[in-house]
Amino acid sequence: DARIVLLNRELADELGLDADALASDDGAALLAGMSAPEDARPIAQAYAGHQFGGFSPRLGDGRALLLGELIDRRGQRRDLHLKGSGRTPFSRGGDGKAVLGPVLREYLIGEAMHALGVPTTRALAVVTTGERVVRAGGPKPGAILARVASSHLRIGTFEFLSARRDHERVRQLVDYAIRRHDPHLMDAEDPALELLKAVRGRQAKLVAQWMGVGFIHGVMNTDNTTISGETIDYGPCAFMDGFDPETVFSSIDHHGRYAYGNQPSILNWNLARLAEALLPVVKAPDQETAIEIATAEVEAFGAIFLREWEQVMCAKLGLSEVRDGDGRLAGDLLDLMAADTVDFTTTFRALAEALRGGRSALEALFAGSDPIDAWYTRWTARLEASGDEPAARADAMDRVNPVYIPRNHLVEEALDAAEEELDLEPARRIHAVLAEPFTRRSGLDRYAEAAPTDFGPYVTYCGT
Repeated sequence: DARIVLLNRELADELGLDADALASDDGAALLAGMSAPEDARPIAQAYAGHQFGGFSPRLGDGRALLLGELIDRRGQRRDLHLKGSGRTPFSRGGDGKAVLGPVLREYLIGEAMHALGVPTTRALAVVTTGERVVRAGGPKPGAILARVASSHLRIGTFEFLSARRDHERVRQLVDYAIRRHDPHLMDAEDPALELLKAVRGRQAKLVAQWMGVGFIHGVMNTDNTTISGETIDYGPCAFMDGFDPETVFSSIDHHGRYAYGNQPSILNWNLARLAEALLPVVKAPDQETAIEIATAEVEAFGAIFLREWEQVMCAKLGLSEVRDGDGRLAGDLLDLMAADTVDFTTTFRALAEALRGGRSALEALFAGSDPIDAWYTRWTARLEASGDEPAARADAMDRVNPVYIPRNHLVEEALDAAEEELDLEPARRIHAVLAEPFTRRSGLDRYAEAAPTDFGPYVTYCGT
């Protein structure tokens, strides 16, 4: 009994699809995996991965299926992928199904990330299946997510072939990934090394953007790290309220491996695994030299990420260019925020308001005024040195610092309504609010407020 309960008409149009046709019974059957276009050859993709540091040589799409590829209106190739559509050869004893709550979470948070300007896979539709799927908390409404990505190539895809010492297919995969994501590198002297550098740059930028909006992925395994630089697999993920770099939301991350503040170092670790997978096809006279070359590129990550992070933080602070000392200025603010667990999102909007003459909202966030006053004096002196008008800087800050993020208590409220009463209206309202995250609108104050004090500790699950 497939029914489309959320349809992303904007994305459908971007893909060159007829949204009204997708909304029909035939469209629901297609997006539920009950039928496929005549020219489609759906497949479950194979990949390996390091999960919490341990290597699994055979993971793959255990509850997902690639329906096929589309060419969108810009001429870009995109994957159409179903998540929760049933068992595959990679299910490892699982049922291959998904339930409505986690599917809705991925829809809402992925679309929020898109509106925030963060590269991400996107949700085309949420389809309910009409069946009850058994999970630890009892039977839940079954659902399927129709997901779109520029590709589903992961670091784990390369690891899958490398672990089998299939060097020729690693080489083929490098060539394919370059044709798909980096065609300007097709004539590179060392394609594997250039692909490593391209992935490093995209992922460094991506994680810096995550940090800039307070996002915690929760499962940064190598099978969840894309070659394209898109965010993928919104399982145990969430946005921080009060700032704490040790924040963890995942129910299975018992030691904080994927905490907010660890995300850059984990990405560096993941890139080292990609480098290892590519070693046999890196052009070098011998393996030792290949290792030295690849190691140098992995070790360059720290400086590359720092530049990306400083650019993100300077934009959040209204600084039009990065100068020496700006990283320390941003870091000192974060230290003050951490000391009082100040709301991450609200702080940066309050800073913009302070530039317009309203200091009270900023000062109300911090337990003591002296430290933030001293920092504020340093910050405004830095702004004055740039020669920009305060009002113009405040407006620029509002264009990159959101008012609305997927507040965890509101997301859970919407998921509970959907799973317990099949009421999708709370989810639709959140989606509408998050579509314009930078514009404050009347009547939406509750969507901008941090969680009430009695909410938490917050834990998220992958839904399998």
